[in-house]
Amino acid sequence: MSRILLRVDFNNPYEYRINATLPTIRALLKKGHFVTLITHFEKDGKYPHLDQIARYLKKYFPSLVFIKGEIKKADPLIFSKQSKLFLLDNLRLSKGETSNDIKFARILASWGDFYINEAFAVSHRKHTSLVGLPKLLPHEMGPLFKSEVHNLSKFFKPRHPFLFVLGGKKFETKEPLIKKFLRSADAIFVGGMTGNTFLAYRGIGVGKSFVEKVKIPENILWSPKIFLPEDWESKNEIIYDAGLKTIKSLKGLAVKAKFVLWNGTFGWVEGGYEKGTRDFARALGKSKAFRVIGGGDTVDAIRRYKLEKNFDFISTGGGAMLEFLAKGTLPGIEALKKK
Repeated sequence: MSRILLRVDFNNPYEYRINATLPTIRALLKKGHFVTLITHFEKDGKYPHLDQIARYLKKYFPSLVFIKGEIKKADPLIFSKQSKLFLLDNLRLSKGETSNDIKFARILASWGDFYINEAFAVSHRKHTSLVGLPKLLPHEMGPLFKSEVHNLSKFFKPRHPFLFVLGGKKFETKEPLIKKFLRSADAIFVGGMTGNTFLAYRGIGVGKSFVEKVKIPENILWSPKIFLPEDWESKNEIIYDAGLKTIKSLKGLAVKAKFVLWNGTFGWVEGGYEKGTRDFARALGKSKAFRVIGGGDTVDAIRRYKLEKNFDFISTGGGAMLEFLAKGTLPGIEALKKK
């Protein structure tokens, strides 16, 4: 019997992320271990207490003990009580979390004899709970984390044709991956706000649509592998979604593909402009490719449409997924390699 310190990611959408982690928690409890869960949680740009998370977890684990407030060193007596499952409060409420502080790492380490990282989606961060704790405790990857690495690693040696689909915004976070996949992908579709930026830099009018002030290398901007929206849905000279011609062309590429990797929505889904994203997700159900999707907004949308079955793997990572695909590793992975 051991005390397991389990780093999970219960950030929004927390129901989906908790449900994905339930098998790991149950397996550890079944083996008789004490399990302490640690996570961060952000809501509306703030870091609240985890009462909401605790209530949801108690549906599955009624004996869960939520230790609200400042995270302090573990009292050994707590592990002699009836419950074997504990939830510490929001990691981001402690200043030492984001600064990778050794003092805070020691406080967290007092809650476990063994550390498991099951938080792939945030393992691109150099935070205490991700890179500091493995220095103090024996450690390993959790099964969900291993599944992420296994499935995403398939894109390092993809089957062809390989279609890479990008939406959303923030070209700077996507540039390393575009550079990398220009060598291995057969086609790269760039949509969403990033697509608007590409269109504008190619001299195509996008009205009053938001355009990022970035420098796009010429070999990326004009690459014959890069495909951009052909038409769009707009209002008041602002592009809000990909158009019918664009989705039809994209469907044609997807039907021929053997590998499809998708990150980022095509439109402003929060404002109801989601036809392009939804129609392409439906079309992938007819594709025989190995289909992977990632990114918080994109996965949220797919779950709302109840189209999860159209994908062979759904990554919990957004930024972490992009960084892993670009670099082949993450700070959280490197920390687990060290003994």
